[in-house]
Amino acid sequence: MVKNINLAKCLFLFEIDNVLIQKRDYLVQVYYLFGSFYEFTEGTHTANTIAQFMAKIYDVHGEDAVFSATKIMFNIDEKYEINYNRLLANAQIPIKLDLRDSTKKLLNKLIKGKKNIAILTKGNPIEQLNKIKFINWGDLSDIKNILKIYFKDELDFRGIEPIEFISKEFEIDQSDVEYIDNI
Repeated sequence: MVKNINLAKCLFLFEIDNVLIQKRDYLVQVYYLFGSFYEFTEGTHTANTIAQFMAKIYDVHGEDAVFSATKIMFNIDEKYEINYNRLLANAQIPIKLDLRDSTKKLLNKLIKGKKNIAILTKGNPIEQLNKIKFINWGDLSDIKNILKIYFKDELDFRGIEPIEFISKEFEIDQSDVEYIDNI
């Protein structure tokens, strides 16, 4: 369950990765798609072998180490990094991404309490929007049509403090904003 959430707040901002969804669920599908692409293009190594290796690297060393380790392990040409990065941002993943149970419960509670809900997310905006497209909202599907989405890195780059900016947009005090960026 989500801890230390002040339900008296007016606006709740959610991160996508590891709050709304498990980031790993998205990445493992991207790894399989990359493995399939490589297998089809080069005719070597099975997609499953590559995807399993990539997932293991992610689990042990983190996302930044995945492509370089895979490149070395399977002798993949550097030119394929472009395809990998394109897939990370635009993958048409085959399996919907489930909302985390604890987040789903919190969202239901917030909706019943008529609270404002939005997304404030880090990372590549194209990739983050792509993830939202594949979320299985279930009985919360109406929420996706009203969610405002803000990109933390973009606001930071422009020298805009995200919480200050968003609170002004919602015409509330910054102290009335709850940012949920980890669970």
